[in-house]
Amino acid sequence: MSHPQGRALLRRYLPFFGSALYAAGVGFAAWGAQSALGAGVRILSLAILGLWAAGRRSLTVWIFWSMLVGVETGLDVPAFALHLHIFSELFLRLIEAIVAPLILGTLITGVAAHGDSREVTRLSVKSLIYFEVLTTIALAIGLIAINVSRAGVGVSVPKTGSPPSAVTASGPEAGSQPFAWEQFLLHVVPENLAKSVAENQILQVAVFAVLFGLALGRIGEETKRPLLNVLQSLTATMFQFTNLVMYSAPIAVGSALAYTVAHSGFHVMFSLSKLVLTLYVAIAAFVLVGMLPAAILFRVPLRRFIAAVAEPATIAFATSTSEAALPIAMERMEELGVPRRIVGFVIPTGYSFNLAGSALYLSLASIFAAQSGGVPMSLGTQLMLMGTLMLTSKGVAGVPRAVLIVLLATAASFRLPLDTIAALLGVDVLMDMGRTTVNVVGNCLASVAIAQWEGEFVLSPEPETQALAPDAG
Repeated sequence: MSHPQGRALLRRYLPFFGSALYAAGVGFAAWGAQSALGAGVRILSLAILGLWAAGRRSLTVWIFWSMLVGVETGLDVPAFALHLHIFSELFLRLIEAIVAPLILGTLITGVAAHGDSREVTRLSVKSLIYFEVLTTIALAIGLIAINVSRAGVGVSVPKTGSPPSAVTASGPEAGSQPFAWEQFLLHVVPENLAKSVAENQILQVAVFAVLFGLALGRIGEETKRPLLNVLQSLTATMFQFTNLVMYSAPIAVGSALAYTVAHSGFHVMFSLSKLVLTLYVAIAAFVLVGMLPAAILFRVPLRRFIAAVAEPATIAFATSTSEAALPIAMERMEELGVPRRIVGFVIPTGYSFNLAGSALYLSLASIFAAQSGGVPMSLGTQLMLMGTLMLTSKGVAGVPRAVLIVLLATAASFRLPLDTIAALLGVDVLMDMGRTTVNVVGNCLASVAIAQWEGEFVLSPEPETQALAPDAG
């Protein structure tokens, strides 16, 4: 065998060997996280994977490697890892600085360039139909999964006498009932653009951008062209801003996981494991029953789509924050072939109306609360619960810890034990990773599906191999 062939085989099988070795190290950690043998095996596997990553030019590979390094840091030096959270916070702040200008630029220029209000209405109707169908499937799968696994049966939850403080301290709306439809409409419409941007209210920014784009499209070409050029330049600049920020993604992702493991402890991966396993099995079922058929129906190029969505999905999983992945998700879908006006409309709107992962979790967690509290729920009551979650999960868009707020309010409405939610908080970080990833991937898929529905999806040529850069994933 020649040397080039040997090196090629080594590059091919090195990640599998390193991953298997790391899995063995995690197995040792299950018996004792402080085991010197387990730590040694995991560090050796990280060195092997790092050697492999050094020869790759994909940022996604480095993000995956940094995730493993973050877990190891949290296990071996937890006191140090607790101070690393600052790096993920800095990354999220930079991302938050990108989101509003990017949505404003993409939506305004897209709508103004196609300023027909009937076209915008058609796009809105198609998007909402797609969102509601997928969200309903997610809710149904969550109900079926928890009824089959019965993960809450036999779980003993200590009585605290009050809702969990971690949720009630989340914000002014925390612990209250979800918005009524009148409040929801008021919440959607911005009263002050600067306030909406400051509070990161994505849906309000999107509504302003659509109306502004429609108004810009109604004025003469000579009058609107200077402003349109400025906004197009702003959009292009924000995409480059995103590329610069993404260079720090591996550090931010590793720091976030290091803090999580150090703060919660390795044992969190084994407590309430049946519920966590139920969620991830349900997510896999949703991918097969909901997302895959949608991809086939709308003729989504699966291999190219998976490659394009890998990086935003990884960031979403590690940070448990959809907004952290929003700018890069929009850029990747545009590179894939989705027109900018559709990307700029569908993905931000989906962050309020297409939270399939959160919907799946809510249905699962609500029935878990009933099972652990010994509260019988008939099929009719569960269907009523599903309908309630369909509406209320959209009523707190932009509110911190929105999923937990909806869960508390739903539990109160259906007389479910609130104390169970305190137990859920122990593994919520693990479940949040999964549901956030589904939200991000689902919104990316929605943008391609709507573009195909509109007949405007044009698959871009496959990129050449490039130097390490955010767009080389």
